[in-house]
Amino acid sequence: MKRIFLTLALLSIGLLVAAFVLGWTAGDPRSADESIRRSMSLHRLMSLGALIFTALVHAIMLTYFMGTGRWLEETSAAYRLGDQWSVANRELKYRTLPSMVFCLLLLIATGACGAAIDPSGTVGFRGWGVLTGATIHFYLGVTTVVVNGLVSGIEYQAISRNSTLIDSVMEQVQRIRREKGLPV
Repeated sequence: MKRIFLTLALLSIGLLVAAFVLGWTAGDPRSADESIRRSMSLHRLMSLGALIFTALVHAIMLTYFMGTGRWLEETSAAYRLGDQWSVANRELKYRTLPSMVFCLLLLIATGACGAAIDPSGTVGFRGWGVLTGATIHFYLGVTTVVVNGLVSGIEYQAISRNSTLIDSVMEQVQRIRREKGLPV
């Protein structure tokens, strides 16, 4: 799972960076120039795809912890191993959950702000005080890319630690099965 998650996380960060660069280099979205309109359209599509894919990667991490947590509980009960592995799994999951939720909120806020400042939209968000809507969207975009990168690193470390827990349980199960003369 570590290798799969790492690949997916790097791809999601790459998509977020690509969406950011497309938006940053597109030009003035209020312009009538067709090339700028195409660039903005591409930015919108890339951003939506990056948002959905990044949310999916975080959801995969959560699903992985839910599944392995259940497996650890059932295996520990079946082999009477105690609950220390299940407790450690839960601690890892709940330690990463707040940062994952924060990432999801950042993704939504960045997308919503981008949609609100879109001149072709109906919202027409102009910003607050000296901060224009475009400036807020820019800073949210930077924050989203950086925070998602950092949180993906935290999630990768949690998955690595969880893999160690699973390996420990498997060693105990194999030991018990050998002692009882069962196939390993």
